[in-house]
Amino acid sequence: MHPHPQQEGIWLRFLSGPDVEELGIGQAEIIDAVEQVVAAHGRGETVFEPRTHLVPNNGGIGHFNVLRGHVATLGEHGVSGVKVVGDFVPNFQLGLPSELALLTLYDPTTGVPRAIIDATFITEARTGAMTAVGARHLARPDARILGHVGARGTAFSNVTMLDALFELDEIRVTSRRPESREAFADQLRAATDTPVRVVDTAAEAFDGADILVEATRLTEPSPLLHPGLVKPGAFVVPYGTISAVSEDLLDVMDKVVVDDWREARSGRFGALRHHVDTGKLSSETLYAELGAVVSGQKPGREKPQERILLWHRGLSILDVAVGHLILERAERGEVGTMLRYR
Repeated sequence: MHPHPQQEGIWLRFLSGPDVEELGIGQAEIIDAVEQVVAAHGRGETVFEPRTHLVPNNGGIGHFNVLRGHVATLGEHGVSGVKVVGDFVPNFQLGLPSELALLTLYDPTTGVPRAIIDATFITEARTGAMTAVGARHLARPDARILGHVGARGTAFSNVTMLDALFELDEIRVTSRRPESREAFADQLRAATDTPVRVVDTAAEAFDGADILVEATRLTEPSPLLHPGLVKPGAFVVPYGTISAVSEDLLDVMDKVVVDDWREARSGRFGALRHHVDTGKLSSETLYAELGAVVSGQKPGREKPQERILLWHRGLSILDVAVGHLILERAERGEVGTMLRYR
């Protein structure tokens, strides 16, 4: 329902969760959009601000992440965006997703708002796509076994996007609650022909895997991922908000890559927060930002035996890029609700 061209005022497009779903954006398109914006980041064609946290006095049940970014390469003269995403782990008890997100997109030449989008799908899909883009450049091309710990949030996108890129022989999954890991396995089996094996512990999921993804949702730090589980040639992606990584994990890594070094150092959350705070991960020990690899400034994997770790905390510019992809598709298909702004 477009406003009439002569209609006065400023209008913006609201895209609900069902609107976004109706557009049917494919995983390959999202991976491409993410890869392009990561390369743009590597070339300095984005403006990126590390996230800030809003922590209400709610007894510790959750907090908000506020993400801000601008991508110069999108549209005619770039797109700016702000995303607010809640991280409320107990939400499953209410039948709600633990992460609910809202993205607003703006014209960077006038400040006019262009869209308000339910970004819950965007958050999950862009995070899974970042894992996939990292794997495309840093994992062994012949990776066959994926070990994934964690069953909610980005888990489904992580596994299905990696499964689309690699000829996997086995997907191992586990999570804290047996019912959630079984449900996750059923969800995956409906989406892929690759054998999915449910295991009881993180160690069983990770041991001997070619790609190790740690997507737990711990409430207290606990070293579920340690050097003894990481074989030569493995690609490791840890990104629990609360760390599930042992202190000595980086000792066996040949390369440590982050999405953005300023982001990695900011805030009080993240899988390698302790490693940054103690100086184990520093600008000296860091190999590269992923953008430098994707844009060709630095090589990714150079040897089959290298152990490589990618720590990505979720860049606002990914939300802007995937949000813009969705907005363009919605404009073409006249999907969504036009809201009068002023």
